[in-house]
Formats: sequence, C-alpha cells, structure tokens
Amino acid sequence: MFSKVYSMGLFGMNAFMVEVEADLSSGLPRFDLVGLPDSSVNESRERVRSAIKNCGLDFPISRITVNLAPADFKKEGSIYDLPILVALLLASEQLKCKTNDCAFLGEVSLSGDVRHIKGVLPMVIKAKNAGILSVFLPYDNIAEASVVEGIDVFPIKHVKELLSHLNKENLLTPYVAKSFEEYNNIEPMPDFCDVKGQFEAKRALEVAAAGGHNVMMIGPPGSGKSMLAKRIPSILPDMSFEEAIETTEIYSVAGALKSGTSLIKQRPFRSPHHTVSAAGLSGGGAIPKPGEISLSHNGVLFLDELPEFARSSMETLRQPIEDGTITISRAAGTLSYPCSVMLICAMNPCPCGFFGLPNRPCTCPNGAAAKYLSRVSGPLLDRLDIHIEVAPVEFDQLSDETYGEKSEQIRKRVNEARQLQRKRFKGTEINCNARMTSSMVREFCKLTPIAKKLLKDAFERLGMSARAYDKVLKIALTIADLDHSDIIDSQHIAEAIQYRSLDRKFWKD
Repeated sequence: MFSKVYSMGLFGMNAFMVEVEADLSSGLPRFDLVGLPDSSVNESRERVRSAIKNCGLDFPISRITVNLAPADFKKEGSIYDLPILVALLLASEQLKCKTNDCAFLGEVSLSGDVRHIKGVLPMVIKAKNAGILSVFLPYDNIAEASVVEGIDVFPIKHVKELLSHLNKENLLTPYVAKSFEEYNNIEPMPDFCDVKGQFEAKRALEVAAAGGHNVMMIGPPGSGKSMLAKRIPSILPDMSFEEAIETTEIYSVAGALKSGTSLIKQRPFRSPHHTVSAAGLSGGGAIPKPGEISLSHNGVLFLDELPEFARSSMETLRQPIEDGTITISRAAGTLSYPCSVMLICAMNPCPCGFFGLPNRPCTCPNGAAAKYLSRVSGPLLDRLDIHIEVAPVEFDQLSDETYGEKSEQIRKRVNEARQLQRKRFKGTEINCNARMTSSMVREFCKLTPIAKKLLKDAFERLGMSARAYDKVLKIALTIADLDHSDIIDSQHIAEAIQYRSLDRKFWKD
C-alpha cells in the first residue's frame, strides 16, 4: 500500500514543502528511509516504531520504504517523526482519512508525546503560501505559529489526540491568532533617566537612534559606556509587524525563541563576550544557523571592549553592517540571513583605561595607547558613523537626586524623526537615514551655502574619506530631522562633525 502526507523542511530561513511517501510491500521486514536524511531523521524510525506500538496500534510487518521528497534537499532534525507516523498508519490502513490539504510537523517520543521543534514560524508561513489549509504541530510551538493568519493551526500534545481528530471521533479546535496589537510581551527596559550626567553622550545616542547610526563610545572604566548602551533599545522606534515577524523567524530558526513567546515586539539587544569566534558572530554549522549579528536584526549589537575581540571577529562585521545582510557559504550550500543592526561599540582609550585623564595618570608605557587603539582597523572604524568620548561623571552630577529625561520622551522625538524618514523613503527598502545609498545622499541632503563651506573646510582639515563624508551628511540629515528642518544648516553640520572627531589620525599619545 502507498500513502503520502505533507510536511515542511527548512534550509536557513527558507522553508520548503516535503512530501513524505510511505510504501508497504511484500518481502522481509525492513524499514528504509530515503530522501537525503541526516542522522537525526534516520533515528525517527525507532521513535516512530515505539510510538505506534505504545499507542495501541500495530507496526506494519513488511518491507517499508519512506521517501522524503524532494530527494536532493538535505533533511535534518526530528520534525519528520509525526508525518512519517501518519504516513505509515495511512499505508497500513489503520487510519482512513484525507490529508491532501494538511501538513504535519513534530518530534514524537517513544510513548507518543509530541515534542517541541525549531523553525516552526517560517514553515507555517510557507505552508500557508503553498495552499495548505491545516497544520498539526506540537503544543509547545503553538505560540509562534499562532501569528500566521489564514491557516488553521492545531496544537497536538499526544499522537492519540491527532488520530482521534483525523478519525473524526474527537475534533480539535484550531488555535485563534491574535492581532498585532494584542501581543503584549514587552519586558521592562532600563531607562535613560537613571543615567547621571553624560548629556553629550545621551544626545549623540538620541541622534543615533533617530537615524539608525552605528556608534563608537570611548572612555575610561566606570564612565557609563555599558550603562548607556543597555538603554538604547528603550529609545528606539516601535517595531512594525513586518519587523516583528522577521525577527521572530530568525529566533525560531535558531531555536532561541523563549517558551510561550508568540511574537518578538521588543527590539533585540545582544552583547556577546569578546571571546566570541567569527562563526559565533556571523553564524555557523554544517547548515549555518544565525549568529549574533543576525540575532540582533532590527535591534542592537553591543560589543564591549572592542579591541579585545579577535581581529577575525571584528573584520567579520565590515560587510554585514554596511549591507544589512550576511551570506555564509558551507559545503551544504550558501545561506543569507538579514542583519540590519545598530552596532554599538565601547572601548577604553588604552589598556589601563586612563589615557588623557587629568586627575588619573595613565600607567601604560609610551606607545601603548596607540598600539591598543590600532587593534581596531581603519575600515571598521570608518563604518561606525558616530564616535563619541564618554568622560567620567563628576561628583556633583552623581550626587544629584533629580532624575534626567525619561526614555519615553526621547523615544517620542525618535519616532517623529523616523516618521519623516519613512515618508522620505516611501516606496524603497530603505527605512532610516543610515541606510541611504550614495544617490539618495545627493538627492536628500540639501545644504545651505554656509553649511557646505563648513563641511568643505572640515573635510580638508580632518582628511576624511569618501565614506566619512557620506556619514557626516547622513548624521546631519538626522539632526535636521530631529529639528523638523527640511534643509541641513550649519549647526547641523557642526554637530555632525563633532561625532567624527576621533578618526584614526588623531589616535596618538
């Protein structure tokens, strides 16, 4: 007897339909699983065999061949346990129903429990687009699958529940998806009102958040660099539904989605340790999984003590932070993951951290500061839009009992600036000033004559690169957006130039 049911496969973030075909024929009892399965898929034979017996059913005693089509795509994971079990029961006529418009996903335990799997969200989206009407999947995955509208999603705890539903004995109720506004999983975030002093740094981070700019913070230990970085997500603009779906898909594929989380509505904040490898940042594995830079998509990637990172890890960031996507090539194939991140870097000015401070002498030998700073390559530094110095906080500011401006107030101004940018770039894939192309810079960055002269003088005096020139214009446009100005004036250029004052030619002791 022959049967066929549908399941899904995953290659990176790209889901594809899988036909699970089962054939029972005469001959010596044998169970062959073909279709380019990996070891975890091959092990499903024993899980399915035990689950069928422990559910009170008969495992077919015949020559069994199960094919996972298309056969030229690598199949990995335990997601095929459930469709293989259903296909065998249909082929042995222990189950009689139509499954032409259904898809099955899930790992099956020896007792018949249906267990959690990875990558459910992109697979359910693909199933809906392929015309599948119903998807049966583990109960623990229902939260992320429920965000997809237009398809019936049935949560399964045990194989017997599925069989009872397919036999129309005890019908299951599909899970009802919520609207985007109903998802309320925003966790409390650190607030900028807790930061004492650092008014210049807070202003620079507001500009960065308004335009999506990357930032380098340089200052001594204890000046508040990490404290400031951790509060950046609290002033970033609200996530759109498309951004939330894309971010949730990445976490679903990586298996990093928290239990019970339906949709990620809070911008990610990732802060990997400086010992992280290049593969840890970019993504890796035989079939590459998302790395830290992709897990930060639509959010913040914070690299504390940047010079302590391996040179190979730092250089991994150069192309992705500019293009907003990272491509990983392995023997299994080439995958691309989105990584539109706001990169925030922090570092000390020298190994001891006190170079240039008037009241705290630097204990490093001559040349140590320049050598320490040279660990950050010029091309990477050039890709960091804003460079700011974070000075130590004075006693009077620390002892001040009044609170500063709240993140909510700053985020309101950021949202207003982003609204202007969305209107400016309507009809394109660009959503913030930092992502403008060179042609867009020429089109939208209109300067007054005084501003143009100021920029020319700064370009020649500071020895800026062409990329730095574009960065200054983008930052100036963001500052103008915060001022609700249609044209870049001299004060906007002057402030933007301040944020590029730490180019490499000045990093000398």
